[in-house]
Amino acid sequence: MIIEITASALFAYGALSSQGNSATAQFIAEQLRNGRSYLQESQALGLFGKGVLNDLYQVYEACRMPDWDGYGALPLDEATFDLAREFIDALPLGTPLPSFGAEPDGHLTMEWHHSVRRTLSISVSPEGELHYAAILGSNRAYGTEVFYGEAPKKIVDLIYEVIPS
Repeated sequence: MIIEITASALFAYGALSSQGNSATAQFIAEQLRNGRSYLQESQALGLFGKGVLNDLYQVYEACRMPDWDGYGALPLDEATFDLAREFIDALPLGTPLPSFGAEPDGHLTMEWHHSVRRTLSISVSPEGELHYAAILGSNRAYGTEVFYGEAPKKIVDLIYEVIPS
């Protein structure tokens, strides 16, 4: 059996999730994951070619010891690093990528900054919560989404509001 999958299917939000439990549905979901993984390794589309995972790892390494800021900051733990990496990997291909930082409470931060009036900040907790705050011109958006392996649509939409394509 030959199944052709267009690249657009791999770019789409939620393309890797499936409601089906049949062998065919599982096979298609696996092929989508493999295709996405292959594209992630590319220089043009992938996270690896853009150095974003290296940037994330550098923040983790710099902040994984207690008191990393000299003011009693909690260390970043490996679970938080893994969740941030999984979140970045779960973003639709071609999504603008963030800069990274750390907070004294042990959370990792991701920021998408277009201008003073267009910024999104996400704080990743070790429990898998994504706390976000955005400035969108004269509007504000904030809240919490739980990360279950798929980038929450609300957050993906906010990224594109901050950094228009």
